[in-house]
Amino acid sequence: MDQVAAWDNLLLAWRKAALGKRCNRGAAAFEHQVADRLLALRARLLNGAWRPGGYVHFEIHEPKRRRISAAPFADRVVHHALCNLLEPLFERRFIPDSFANRVGKGTHRAVDRLQAFAKRYRCVLRLDIVKHFPSIDHAILLDIIGREVRDPGVMDLVARIIASGDGVLEQEYAIVWFPGDDLLAACRPRGLPIGNLTSQFWSNCYLHPLDLFIKRELGCRGYLRYVDDMALFADSKSELWDWKQAVVERLAALRLTVHSGSAQVAPVTTGIPWLGFVVYPTHRRLKSRKAVAATRRLSQRFDAWQRGAISFSEFDATVQGWINPVRYADSWGLREHVLKRFVW
Repeated sequence: MDQVAAWDNLLLAWRKAALGKRCNRGAAAFEHQVADRLLALRARLLNGAWRPGGYVHFEIHEPKRRRISAAPFADRVVHHALCNLLEPLFERRFIPDSFANRVGKGTHRAVDRLQAFAKRYRCVLRLDIVKHFPSIDHAILLDIIGREVRDPGVMDLVARIIASGDGVLEQEYAIVWFPGDDLLAACRPRGLPIGNLTSQFWSNCYLHPLDLFIKRELGCRGYLRYVDDMALFADSKSELWDWKQAVVERLAALRLTVHSGSAQVAPVTTGIPWLGFVVYPTHRRLKSRKAVAATRRLSQRFDAWQRGAISFSEFDATVQGWINPVRYADSWGLREHVLKRFVW
């Protein structure tokens, strides 16, 4: 616990939490007398008095409705301080082909890796977990983390942060009964708030045993994961169907399920939906709904600029913000089609 609460670690955590958010009211208030606030935070961490604050909730609707939970700024400093300590410990254990929320990984490298596998293998099995963050079981998560973290004070801090998410996504979760459950299973604490730095990290920790199972026990060399989206590659369809059943059973031990409708084995030549793209062995396309949403969004911003509601630089930032990710697809014709309305 001394390492989490060390002055240098808290100072680094504050800088990370404040990055790009200096104009935010909570960040600005914390920065006023920051040394005093960090010392007070350090004291509460060391004497065990620190408790998470309440979340502020809001919803986003692109690409689908999600409930986002924002922790108080001081809590985000604690989250960064904890992750500064734990991430290097777990990073050494994570498989290379887990791409979410890790330094040097990310969406585009996940797409590159998927396409590399599509060039090497004939068939693919895509799996995604039903309501991943609302379904994460606290007892199982604490057991997984506790296998690596031996400091009781750090584990107590981990448990408090995890417990703060209990019930935050309760409306998103429909009870699922697993073999051996009794009526008390409905009362198991579960759920991680979407938006927390720690939630993203806990997610990777939670699914790490599954990654090892697929790579080592099943022997799947063509496997990658991005948060709760997984892809398994092989040349044999029957082998992939067998692996699907094994993965579903292993996920049940984590109290998770997959979307059965989309969990199908298919030839890679039919295209693989993946992180907003449809990936083929030879090329990539942007998902059609992404193009429709972009056209609507850019039209709204263009109309706002013409009315004088926003500046041209703000409109241009929206355009560049769309072009930057779609350039990773074979999308020259799409970009020309979408943007031609805004050429004058």
